[in-house]
Amino acid sequence: MAKRVTTVKRQRRERGSLNPEDIIRGAFELAEEVSIDGLSMPLISRHLDVGVTSIYWYFRKKDDLLNAMTDRALSQYAFAAAFVEADDWRETLRNHARTMRATFLGNPILCDLILIRSALSRDAARLGAQGIERAIASLVKAGFSVDDAFDLYSTINLHVRGSVVLQRLNDKNKELDSEATAYYDDLAIAPDTTPLLAEAMAKGLRSGAPDDRNFEYGLECILDHAGRVITATPAAQTRARRTPAKTGVTRTATARTPATHRVAAAS
Repeated sequence: MAKRVTTVKRQRRERGSLNPEDIIRGAFELAEEVSIDGLSMPLISRHLDVGVTSIYWYFRKKDDLLNAMTDRALSQYAFAAAFVEADDWRETLRNHARTMRATFLGNPILCDLILIRSALSRDAARLGAQGIERAIASLVKAGFSVDDAFDLYSTINLHVRGSVVLQRLNDKNKELDSEATAYYDDLAIAPDTTPLLAEAMAKGLRSGAPDDRNFEYGLECILDHAGRVITATPAAQTRARRTPAKTGVTRTATARTPATHRVAAAS
């Protein structure tokens, strides 16, 4: 449900003083109040105190303006995202995933424009592809095959976006109905019929919820599998044969702290 807009009265603009940057900036300001779904050309024109025809002069329809906003949002996201480094692919990929999720969760407008809105302009699509290319290139440099690097980053991307979009959709439902609940909060749990679920959920665990614990567990499972994949590559095996074994140090990816322990520690 769109919020009632209480636009601060601005000084009337001089004729010809409006430009596309002003419109995009004003649209982002207004979206903070009414959301992306609630934006309209008449609302933006009132927010900027200009005639609506002045908006249409630069953006012929709302989708054109949303495309421009998406380009701007994607540039902001690309700047904020952490890089994946070949020399420490596991830790930097973990940090990349966490940063990506935190960025989208902390900015609903960014999430709506990039993740939920289906249409992307050519510039936005190209910028997104370039970011994925850089991440995959770093993973290939780390020793993954192109296919494995692609699968790994694609899975991380899906894990992050799925978690964020599910949380955002739940938030949108609560904006429409304050009493709305998510499916994982409505499970019929009873000790006599679902004792294992009852035991787990009594400890605060939530099945299928996009919370930190479930996100971290899934992320560590993906990274653990990737560690086993890269250890099995010919290049890694060659390096292992050439590297003298160190006393008391295990170099295989399988000898790590179980993901469940790390998640519990992070909770």
